[in-house]
Amino acid sequence: MDDSLRQAVNLLSSAARVAALTGAGVSKESGIPTFRDAQTGLWAQYDPTQLATPQAFRRAPRLVWDFYEYRRELMRPAQPNPAHIALAQLERRVPQFTLITQNVDDLHERAGSIHIIRLHGQIHRNKCFNACRGEPTYVDVAALEWDRAAGPPKCPHCEAFVRPDVVWFGEALPAVALSAAQSASATAEVMLIVGTSGMVTPAADLPYIARQSGAALIEFNPLPSAITPIVNLHIAETAGVALPRLLAALEERHGA
Repeated sequence: MDDSLRQAVNLLSSAARVAALTGAGVSKESGIPTFRDAQTGLWAQYDPTQLATPQAFRRAPRLVWDFYEYRRELMRPAQPNPAHIALAQLERRVPQFTLITQNVDDLHERAGSIHIIRLHGQIHRNKCFNACRGEPTYVDVAALEWDRAAGPPKCPHCEAFVRPDVVWFGEALPAVALSAAQSASATAEVMLIVGTSGMVTPAADLPYIARQSGAALIEFNPLPSAITPIVNLHIAETAGVALPRLLAALEERHGA
C-alpha cells in the first residue's frame, strides 16, 4: 500500500459521515464526453455554452432540443465504470454517506448509489419550460405524440415547449438540492472530491464549506484542480483506478 492510499484509508476508517462530490471526470471514464469537449459533425460549429441557456431555447427551441437529443444519444451506450461502483460500495460501508454529483447522466444510480443529490439535474428527464404546475413539472415524453421534425414536444398541461431537466447557464441550482448539499458538506468528517475541476460554482464552494467545518478533504484527479490547494490529500490517479484500490484497502483492514 503506498503512502497516499494509506493516508486515505486512515482518514476514512473511523469516519461516520462522508460526502463525495463528483464531476465530469467520473463520467468521462465511461466514455461520456465532458460538456466542453469538442463536438463533432453538425455540432462542431456551435459553442455548447451558447446553446445551454433559456435564451437560446426561446430563440431556437428545435436547435437546442436537437443538441440535447444528440447528447442523450452519446450517453446511451455508457455503463458505470469502476469508480461509480466503488462509490456505491463505499456508501454501504459508511453509516452516513451522501453522494453529491454535478453530472447529469444516471450512472451513479445504475451503479447502486442511493443517497444522491443532483445539483445540475438529469438529462434523461424532461419538464415543462414554463413550470406550469410548479418547478419542476415533469413530462413523460415517451407518452406524447408529436412531429419530431418540428422541434420539442409540447407540455400536455399548458402547451409550452418541453425542455431537458438540466440546469442551464444563468439558472439557479435547485434550492432543495443545493441546501442538502451544503448541509452534507458542513457535517461531513471526510469529503471525497472526485473528477471535478472545481471551476463551476456553487458546486465548487462545497469543499470550502466542508474544510471550514473541519472535514478532511481527499481529492482524486490525475491533474491538480482549483480545489487542490485546500485538500489534505491529492491522489493523482483517475477515479476508476484509485477508488477501487481505496475500497479494497478498506476491506482488507476492516473485512468485507
